Amino acid sequence: MKDKTIDYVLRATWQAVSRMYNEEASKYGASMSVGFALLSIDKENGIPSTALGPQMGMEPTSLTRTLKSMEDKGLIVRKKNPVDGRGVLIHLTKLGKEKRELSRDRVLKFNEVIKQHVSQEKLDNFMEVAEIINELISEKLIFTPENEPTE
Repeated sequence: MKDKTIDYVLRATWQAVSRMYNEEASKYGASMSVGFALLSIDKENGIPSTALGPQMGMEPTSLTRTLKSMEDKGLIVRKKNPVDGRGVLIHLTKLGKEKRELSRDRVLKFNEVIKQHVSQEKLDNFMEVAEIINELISEKLIFTPENEPTE
């Protein structure tokens, strides 16, 4: 992996993780995005539909499709927000809570296996590097005039 760029390694790794979770989720008639949505919805209080997309980093059209699928499968119900009648809260059904626990178990299993193969020091370094990358991107410090190549 010596000659690969940082973004290539991030992308390739994320695609492998995504494929792994989708393969696992397909055994239960779901997808990684459904599992992630289940984990993002508060078990007791639900979540405003407007907060779910940003929390998951999903585009509105993808989120709408995912929520429709989840509703069709009986995993969620939409209820009027009692605080703001214009808003909608997404709540897990009994089945949704069961599938949420299954998703949670799969995520914990992934973390457990990685921790068996990677030292805590290396994991800490990985987390630190990921945080720095996210900060640089969110603060728009990558593509700035001072970082542009000179001729």
